[in-house]
Amino acid sequence: MTNDKKITTASNSPSTYSGGITIKSAQEMVSMRAAGKVVASTLTLLRNSVKPGISTRELDAIAEGNIRSMGAVPAFKGYRGFPGSICASVNQQIVHGIPSDKVLLEGDLIKMDVGAVYDGFIGDAAITVGVGAISDEARELIDVTRRSLEAGIAAATHGARTGDIGAAVEGYASERGSFGVVREYVGHGVGRFLHEEPQIPNYGPGGRGPMLRKGMCIAIEPMVNLGDWRTRLLEDQWTVVTLDGSLSAHFEHTIAITDGEAEVLTRES
Repeated sequence: MTNDKKITTASNSPSTYSGGITIKSAQEMVSMRAAGKVVASTLTLLRNSVKPGISTRELDAIAEGNIRSMGAVPAFKGYRGFPGSICASVNQQIVHGIPSDKVLLEGDLIKMDVGAVYDGFIGDAAITVGVGAISDEARELIDVTRRSLEAGIAAATHGARTGDIGAAVEGYASERGSFGVVREYVGHGVGRFLHEEPQIPNYGPGGRGPMLRKGMCIAIEPMVNLGDWRTRLLEDQWTVVTLDGSLSAHFEHTIAITDGEAEVLTRES
């Protein structure tokens, strides 16, 4: 789930280094990995459940059942009043779509964002899935967004800065066509709280922002549109859509900063 730039981190986290950014201990990382596995399992189940005729409410129930069966609880349900266990956003909806009786149709794109709390720690990740046969344009959008996430992860190394992640994400997407990388919603730190510091942009120049240090856990989540990057918030005060009505895709992973390559905690097996 994206950071809407209005959320503040908790100041009582047990280990910080600057500005409320938390550094996880070895024991805390055990719990972070366990939470990540719950999220990864749930996303795999959701991916395999997507088909024409299923509703987003049914997908929400599938996700909640799996999360609870693994000894965790949904991180999103009740968060600031959000009613669902997952965010389910279809087509021009970018993020924070509320599960409903809306039925998926052949050719739709469904974005599913999952958060789970296990042993007091949170995993957070998202995927975009095509419903049945989709257009070549939609397939390319999914591919570019997924690969832009991987570019961001590759840039997330000890000693780099948060701006290096955004530059890598935007750089990958912009080099592959006229895709709009959403700017108004960003990634975030994650741990005992769903939204911790620092914010992780998906755009902008490198070399700026807080420095990444071993033990930090962050959620990187590019949102890429087929059209312009600008967004609009619907009347439900949750669902974010593209301003120009174009298709959008969203991918996210929770990662841990290490001495070398980042450890992806929510990777599907």
